[in-house]
Amino acid sequence: MANDKLITHAVILAGGRGTRFWPRSRTRTPKHLLNIVGQDTMLQQTVARLKPLMGAARIWTVTNAEQAAAVRKQVPAAARRRVLIEPKGMNTAVAIGLAAIHVRHAARGDALMAVLPADHYIERPQKFREIVGAALNVAREPGRMVVLGIPPTRPETGFGYIERSGEPIESKGFPVFAVRRFTEKPELKLAREYVASGNYHWNAGMFFWRVSTFLENLKSFLPKTHAALEKLAEFIGTRNYNRKLRAIYSKLENISVDYAVLEPATRVDGPPRVTSAPGRPFMNCSRRTAAKTLSLETATRSMRKAIFCGARQNSSRRLACAISSSSRRLMRCSSARATGLRTSAKS
Repeated sequence: MANDKLITHAVILAGGRGTRFWPRSRTRTPKHLLNIVGQDTMLQQTVARLKPLMGAARIWTVTNAEQAAAVRKQVPAAARRRVLIEPKGMNTAVAIGLAAIHVRHAARGDALMAVLPADHYIERPQKFREIVGAALNVAREPGRMVVLGIPPTRPETGFGYIERSGEPIESKGFPVFAVRRFTEKPELKLAREYVASGNYHWNAGMFFWRVSTFLENLKSFLPKTHAALEKLAEFIGTRNYNRKLRAIYSKLENISVDYAVLEPATRVDGPPRVTSAPGRPFMNCSRRTAAKTLSLETATRSMRKAIFCGARQNSSRRLACAISSSSRRLMRCSSARATGLRTSAKS
């Protein structure tokens, strides 16, 4: 591994639209701003997991204008000046690129980046930090990009998959595999084949790399977006920054980092650019939580259906009853599951 003494920064992606747990979550209060499990919100839990690794002053949050005020209230004071506001909701390639140029500016050069969603529940944060340390250790090598993979326990059709290849290298006691390819959310039959093969992981949407490595790959695979962001970087810290940001942002390519950077990187000849660190040690208990969370989502979908049917009847009274009844059922479901999760966490 490279021996550069690089400082680590975390980038939290917090720009969800708030549709999954509607009506509790909405555009201004999406899932990561709610206390779905426990007393703290999902965003607060994410920040708390990261603080022992890099401190609040190096935790960045990318969000949108509708959520910015709420996000600033929920992050520590030292992290409030690290909140980056997208003028228009874009996909992850642009959001991460925006964060990358800001991290480079703050670090006055290269740095390590850990990129994570704001809405993951992780029951064993210390084990999670150990795996993050192992992933960052691999990402320290110039040109290496690491994605966290979760060994599947069932043929899940709601997740993307990562196919690994070859023998693993070891990083701080954890195996790290080369990534052969990324796959779409599969049909059930194909998901069963993935699980049976033992060569596939669920894509956790957590990434680790040097700022320079990411920007070099962005230049290779999304050159127009890279050029626009590099132009914007010249204005960071100036009074013209917001004007320049608004001018370029809607012109950038609206694509996920998986499609834009990671998948093409797996097809480049030479040593593997993309590797996967398995996340089993901290996800064992959390999968039970995930299953219960999915049950809550199912209740939400049922409520949407009830509201839709009521609207089709063109009866405002029936619609109001559907909203009221379904909301109470959803809130009871949420409360009961949160209580059950806290109990299971203690056992």
